[in-house]
Amino acid sequence: MRTFIQLVSMVLMLGAVVVNNAAVAGDLRDSHLLPIGASVDSLHTVQSVGVLLSDNTRDNLSYLERYHDMALHGAKDALDGRIRQAFVNSSDPELAIDWLMSSLQGTFSSVTVYDSLDALVQARPDVVVMLDTHNQLLTQRNDVVEARFIARFYDANLQYIARAEGSVHKQVPSVWVRDKAAPEIAAQIEQQRDVQLDALKQFDVSLKALVRAG
Repeated sequence: MRTFIQLVSMVLMLGAVVVNNAAVAGDLRDSHLLPIGASVDSLHTVQSVGVLLSDNTRDNLSYLERYHDMALHGAKDALDGRIRQAFVNSSDPELAIDWLMSSLQGTFSSVTVYDSLDALVQARPDVVVMLDTHNQLLTQRNDVVEARFIARFYDANLQYIARAEGSVHKQVPSVWVRDKAAPEIAAQIEQQRDVQLDALKQFDVSLKALVRAG
């Protein structure tokens, strides 16, 4: 009973963390990257790549940071350490971005992140990538965990080429029930990280296939 009450206290706080699901199309429109068809054979491993983070990605990073901070500090000393650590481990804000950047860096000769489209255009990399990420984590009102990662590729003239992506969603058995043991609850919460990792692995496969096609 005590574990259940502690868990409810935590998830009520996590439930206050709202994710912003901004439309990817809006990011492209606002950044003036129009999806005009170009050929996938213009992608090569020797190219330089300039990366822009979509507004959706920036919002999602903020969402993960708030969720992670709440997992670290919310209901402090009142929750079983295994459950708290599962929330912390499975909400790492840097996991996806670090993985995606490493994937791009391992594929192309150079990869640079730019703060704005103007700065990127001035630098004139061979390829432009709009990176879009989305994560939805567990709350008391949500038991579907989602992870979606998309890299949209454009040529130097900002003409759309293709995209690499990975996407996984999973309904997790409810952890908000009485009489569950802490290890069982922690294992279910850890599935949030597994969903992210599975989507990231899908992204890697998609990226390799895309560049191989070029």
